[in-house]
Amino acid sequence: MKKYEIMYIINASLDEEAFAKVQDRLHGTVTNNGGSIDKVDDWGIKDFAYEIDHMTKGHYVVINVTANNEGIFEFQRRSRIDNNVVRIMVVKTEGEK
Repeated sequence: MKKYEIMYIINASLDEEAFAKVQDRLHGTVTNNGGSIDKVDDWGIKDFAYEIDHMTKGHYVVINVTANNEGIFEFQRRSRIDNNVVRIMVVKTEGEK
C-alpha cells in the first residue's frame, strides 16, 4: 500500500446533499478496494483561474489516502466518467517509491 494525495474539484452548482453523494461515492471507491482515507481537507468553493466547461467556480477537496494501485485506478476511472467531477489530480506523496 502506498500513500497518495488526491485533489479533486466538484461542480459548485450542486447542493450539499448531491455534493455529499458524489464525495461518498469517490471515497468509497478507495475504501472498497482495501484502502483507507487518512485525512480529508475540504477547501470549499473557490474561483477558477480560467473558465472550465462554462464554469467559473468549483468545490475543492484534498484527501490523503493509503491505497493499492487498483483503488487508485478505480478512483481515477470513476472520476473521469462522473459529470460532476470537474478535475482530479493524484500525487504519490514524497518518500514513496
